[in-house]
Amino acid sequence: MELIQILGFLVIVLFYGSYFEKMLSQRRHGITTDRMGRGEKPKHTLRIEVLLKVITFTMTAVQLLSIIVNAKWFLLAYSNTLRYVGIVIALSGVTVFIIAMITMRESWRAGVDSSQKTTLVKDGIYRFSRNPAFLGFDLFYIGFTAAFSNALQICFLLLSVTVLHLQIIEEEKFLPTVFGEEYINYKRKTGRYFSIKGR
Repeated sequence: MELIQILGFLVIVLFYGSYFEKMLSQRRHGITTDRMGRGEKPKHTLRIEVLLKVITFTMTAVQLLSIIVNAKWFLLAYSNTLRYVGIVIALSGVTVFIIAMITMRESWRAGVDSSQKTTLVKDGIYRFSRNPAFLGFDLFYIGFTAAFSNALQICFLLLSVTVLHLQIIEEEKFLPTVFGEEYINYKRKTGRYFSIKGR
């Protein structure tokens, strides 16, 4: 196994492992983290959440396949520099994702659900991004695709980033109904993906 394959596998374990660790930690406190495709919500939102869940699981399989079939004929771009830069970008995505989960503390949820009692987190990394977890996903997927640039990986990158963006739009419709003017003010001051100045 080549170093790039080992690094790719480690990045996957860090990313998905951190999510499952957070989910298990919350479960010990009686919190169901995964609200994707569950609960009372508009059908449009349900469809996007279910689609996102399916794409995320499929992307994981595509990523593992990309690591296993690490042949030059399978890759669209074969540059060691690009591949290792991709790993660094993917690791930065993992870091942003983990920081977002830690900052949210017990308010962390996946999906829209008005039955959940959470607080609006605006400090830490959320001063610079309203959606740092989604930004982490995007960086992770983009970096991984640069490291393992096959046609299937690129297709799923485009599909994943698109559906993640649609999920953000759904959450942005939902959050004002829960947090009211507080969220509206936060939205005015903080970028969807990134703000250079923060608030």
